[in-house]
Amino acid sequence: MTDDDALRRELIRLLDGLDARMPFDEAVADFPDGAMNLRAPNVEYTPWHILEHIRLTQADILEYVQGDGYVEKTWPDEYWPPRDATATRVEWDQTIRGFSADLAALIAIVRDPARDLFAVLPDTPGHTLLREVRIVGDHNAYHIGEFAALRQVMGTWGAGHR
Repeated sequence: MTDDDALRRELIRLLDGLDARMPFDEAVADFPDGAMNLRAPNVEYTPWHILEHIRLTQADILEYVQGDGYVEKTWPDEYWPPRDATATRVEWDQTIRGFSADLAALIAIVRDPARDLFAVLPDTPGHTLLREVRIVGDHNAYHIGEFAALRQVMGTWGAGHR
């Protein structure tokens, strides 16, 4: 295995949540419909808000690394749903599917040996694919951990969850 192969493997593990954090699919599994739009005490957002934020941010970075006329988003309006926004089960499931599809697309880019992890991305201030993948991995890890802690506080884990 080459150093490049090893680095790609580690980046994919980071994106998949396979080492020091809970994978996304485990974090969102069996989430009760009635809690999607609830706020825990002293928390300004709902579980769906967090998931939609993760999806929107990851989608933005995927678009960024793909190039092709990327337009910078406005912070925070285009990275978070409005505070009063609520989701139906259909919208919740769309958020989860969208996150998973974009994650798969990002992993496919990392797997592609034709993509140089260290090359500067076109029309960026020196950003590389490696940098952007690390940002996605770090951002996802942070908010998935936050989501899991919120589930604990809200009592939305099923029986026997540790």
